[in-house]
Amino acid sequence: MNIPGSDKILLKQSPLELRNSFDRMEWAGAFGDLGTLIPFVAGYIGILKMDPFGVLFAFGISMVVCGAYYKTPFPVQPMKALGAVAITQAAQTAVITPAAVYGASLATGLFWLLLGLTGTASRVAKIISRPVVLGIILGLGMSFMIEGVKMMATHWVIAAVGLLGTILLITNRSIPAMFLLMLFGVICGVIMNPDATRELATASIVMRSPKFVLLDVTWNDFVIGVVFLALPQLPLTLGNAVIAIREENNRLFPNHPVTDKGVATSTGIMNIAGSAIGGVPMCHGAGGMAGHVAFGAKTGGALIILGTLLLVLAVFFSSSIDALFRLFPKAVLGVILFLTGTQLALGSSEFSKEKKERFVTLITAAFAMWNVGVAFLVGIAGCYIAKRGWLKL
Repeated sequence: MNIPGSDKILLKQSPLELRNSFDRMEWAGAFGDLGTLIPFVAGYIGILKMDPFGVLFAFGISMVVCGAYYKTPFPVQPMKALGAVAITQAAQTAVITPAAVYGASLATGLFWLLLGLTGTASRVAKIISRPVVLGIILGLGMSFMIEGVKMMATHWVIAAVGLLGTILLITNRSIPAMFLLMLFGVICGVIMNPDATRELATASIVMRSPKFVLLDVTWNDFVIGVVFLALPQLPLTLGNAVIAIREENNRLFPNHPVTDKGVATSTGIMNIAGSAIGGVPMCHGAGGMAGHVAFGAKTGGALIILGTLLLVLAVFFSSSIDALFRLFPKAVLGVILFLTGTQLALGSSEFSKEKKERFVTLITAAFAMWNVGVAFLVGIAGCYIAKRGWLKL
């Protein structure tokens, strides 16, 4: 859901003019990606029993650095497929451990750093035609919307009030919609979850500092992390966190473009650094930028704001993170995720005039709602078939 006039403002900015802002809209936009951040971080902490400090500190420092470097709302997100496998497997078996997650993060970082520095990521990305890229973005947007609806279904009254109020205020620059949505979520959480409220009320401040955790990773942990977590994530990262985010950034901020090589290198660096201090695998998901922009962000200031808050939570309040996340209603997170998906899907709505290319976009989107890796293969195959003239529509 684009904020009227936002694209025009961004288009007028040259690379030299683009500066990070920290106004109320940047503050509001900073929280536009909580719909994906909180559920995954809560899963890592609550189910895998990972140290909240390392997880939040790695996210925080990565966001601050990315916001300062890119100067656009360039997102930092948990890797979704990897996170989903890690959390579900940890709940069912004892194979996936925090050390295995550190190993997966290190392996992921080394892989993408290599692809970025050698330029391989750019060469691979050139194979993917525009109809396939648009299909992936559209599919991701629709999958976000569907997941948002599922989360809203946990409490329809809260979701309806939050969604209606946010839509009515989404273009209001005097009262950013995200502030009221967050306040509404906190009020609902206090009423519905008194245990978490009491736990937060009695929370104490305990200052902590980073520690090197890779010494705890055995070869067995590293192999499990690579085979079960890192490898299945690679196609999704290429599609969503390299190609799609490059497309999304360069569409919204054409005077401040990024490259596939640069994004891959950035992904590698932040995962290598994050793995050393107890972080989880991270990426630059296109949905994150859609979420930040949908709620008002236009510069990297939004990332710096969110990253700084996460660093404060990690250093001083990491023992209370679980209660804080439990306080926030799932239905409100669903509203955020739904509107993020809307923003992402709208960004892919400029379909080709060629019927065959539109068909490729749609079938790619359909598969991307299920598995981005498979969507890549289907989309590439569809483009090849169309070019050969075998596709009759």
